[in-house]
Amino acid sequence: MASATVRAPRTPTVAQLRAFVAVAEHRHFREAAAATGTSQPALSGAVAALEEALGAQLVERTTRKVIVTPLGERVHAHARRVLASLQALTEEVEAARRPFTGPLHLGVIPTVAPYLLPTVLRLVRDRFPELELHVHEERTPSLLEGLAAGRLDVLLLALPAGGASPTRDIPLFDEDFVLVTPPGHPLAGRIDVPRDVLLDLEVLLLEEGHCLRDQALDICREVGADPAGSTTRAAGLSTLVQLVAGGLGVTLLPATALDVEAGRADRLAAVRFAEPAPGRRIGLATRPGSARSAEYERFAAALREVLAELPVRIVD
Repeated sequence: MASATVRAPRTPTVAQLRAFVAVAEHRHFREAAAATGTSQPALSGAVAALEEALGAQLVERTTRKVIVTPLGERVHAHARRVLASLQALTEEVEAARRPFTGPLHLGVIPTVAPYLLPTVLRLVRDRFPELELHVHEERTPSLLEGLAAGRLDVLLLALPAGGASPTRDIPLFDEDFVLVTPPGHPLAGRIDVPRDVLLDLEVLLLEEGHCLRDQALDICREVGADPAGSTTRAAGLSTLVQLVAGGLGVTLLPATALDVEAGRADRLAAVRFAEPAPGRRIGLATRPGSARSAEYERFAAALREVLAELPVRIVD
């Protein structure tokens, strides 16, 4: 004698799960219908359809109340988790649709982070309190890889960002470079100094991998100097200025870093270049076509407002 074919369960609908959860919690069809704002026949039909889809009895119907079967209790627990997950998904999407809410992973280069982050963090705290900001300080190549891979959302770095993958660059400001020397140096404190003075100086650089190193090399090479052969290197600007204070040479600092770094050593002096002074452009970089493009534009506009207090020239 041939055995009966057992039908595989079908996937329940969200409406069926909601109806069953209401019945399982109220143990009464009329009360569950009132709680969900549906008619009692519709609610009963949804529960019956769920039992049909699963091929199992979930409730026992009596004249006075509903008894949930042991399997029904287990299905009830699963259904609650499923509905909670759907609610969380809906809330997350809704939060993403509202600007400046939810997580934002901001990548910042080391030659910007110590000098701009206090202003950026204050802006986020005051104007965008629902934004969950995560800061990642990394060198430019690592930031660009993180942006392309989706690990990072937006970058704060020197423009153009470059890299193997295309970026959408949003400029914020331009800033000059300042030559930093020991106080007893012949150039100490001077202004309107031509760039070709770099020909006769021992210009100290950051180690390879910093975009600021490449920018300093470009400035030097424009006048025929090439400090790349120097054996003295620094991993960060703080170390670089200490080397200058110790008399090992001079270096180029962005204007936004001058007050912080020169303030750490009383054996430093600033030298200003003649116009047009060498400099760099700082801005945001995002993925082209990002769903948050409009939000990043508004973020950039807010940043321009607060960064105008620094020694920079805002780029609209």
